[in-house]
Amino acid sequence: MKPLLALITALVLPSLLRAEDTPNELFRQGVDFFFAAKPKESVAAFDKLIALVPDSKPQLWQRGLSLYYAGDFKGGREQFEVHQTVNGNDVENAAWHFLCIAKGEGVEAARKVFIPIEGDSRIPMKQVHELFAGKGSEEAVLKAAEEGEGERLRNHRCYAHLYLGLYYEATGDNEKAKAHMLKAAKDFSMDHYMGRVAQVHVKLRGWE
Repeated sequence: MKPLLALITALVLPSLLRAEDTPNELFRQGVDFFFAAKPKESVAAFDKLIALVPDSKPQLWQRGLSLYYAGDFKGGREQFEVHQTVNGNDVENAAWHFLCIAKGEGVEAARKVFIPIEGDSRIPMKQVHELFAGKGSEEAVLKAAEEGEGERLRNHRCYAHLYLGLYYEATGDNEKAKAHMLKAAKDFSMDHYMGRVAQVHVKLRGWE
């Protein structure tokens, strides 16, 4: 971009954008729609953000969650794959990538391309990764989550039950999926993003 054109763009473009169409506002809309259990509207807001700022796409793991709940598993898979390029040590990204493929193509297909992760020291992410890989167990995840006390312990349990619920839904055991997800959403509820994902999940599935 030539300097003069860049200056004109910097001066004029912001005035042409409506307040609700700025990148920050579109991101907020994407998040708010998701937490309102409106994943399709959430995806639409994130897509507008990407159209406005294409370089933002790899960072938008939140969009991947919205795509999953909107039933666009192919789109979700692609979002988590591109997010892997900027966040290579996150078990959660590997798990959601697995979930999208499992929903669209089956568990065995998901395991064949399961993303290896090293360096995620959060509890109980190591055990969650092993479970999704077919090498771990529910018992190992729950045992690992019992470390700590107070809010720290509550948070570990929330994550454990969230990912156990997601795993069992992907593998077709809806009874276990519901039991674990209700624990994540209610018994050990947390107000951070992933804690609220559990709450959105039970709402969308009619488990409230």
